Parts: sequence; C-alpha cells; structure tokens
Amino acid sequence: MQALVEPVVRPRTKSDDTEYWERIWRMDPSSVTIMRTHQSDFGQRQLIITLDGERLGDLLFGDAISRDVAPGPHILRVSNTLVWKTVTFDVKPGEQVRFEAINRPGRLTYPMLVIFGAGPLYLTIRRI
Repeated sequence: MQALVEPVVRPRTKSDDTEYWERIWRMDPSSVTIMRTHQSDFGQRQLIITLDGERLGDLLFGDAISRDVAPGPHILRVSNTLVWKTVTFDVKPGEQVRFEAINRPGRLTYPMLVIFGAGPLYLTIRRI
C-alpha cells in the first residue's frame, strides 16, 4: 500500500513577486504607437484607429495611441470616415513600432470648403 504524498504549498513571499516582475521585464514586450502630430495635418476630424480588427479609439490632432502587441504580423487600419488606409507590418520581440498618421488636405479641399462648407481630406500613414 502506497501512501499519498500531498504537495507542499508554501506561502507567497515578496521574492516571488520580484521574480515574477523580473521575468516580465526580461520578456521585453513589443508595442505599436500611432501618432498624429505632423505639421501638415489639417487638424480637424478624428481618425478611427483599428489594430488587428480591434478598435483602439479615435485619434485627434496632437494625440497618440499605444498598445502592447505580440511579436508577429499585424494589420493597422486608419479611417477619417471618408478614406481608409490599411498597413500590414511585422513586429519583432521587443521592437517599438511607430506610425505617423496625417489627415491632409488635397488641392480641392479649400475651394470646396469655401463653397460647400466641407471638403475631402486624405490619409497618409508613415512608419517612422
């Protein structure tokens, strides 16, 4: 007859927390940041930011959105409610990927703004 051995459960200590956070620190998480700070940006209307099918939020002029991501391929979609831009990119472990979104006017934006009160804006997405 074999005796059952119960596992020893030790209480959590401060060193357990330290070891956990050291492991997290060594993982060196990857992140994606989308900024809207370029001087040629029209400065009006929000940009709708979507990463891998998940809406991150609305980006106003002067703002930035960051998100930690897993290494590998990702899809960034940006919309100004008139034009969509889609960017596919890869992230390496520990890499900090940055994009600049620019909601810029075209040649006819200002004349249409005067006549109709609204004009088309175009999107530029650059990896920096």
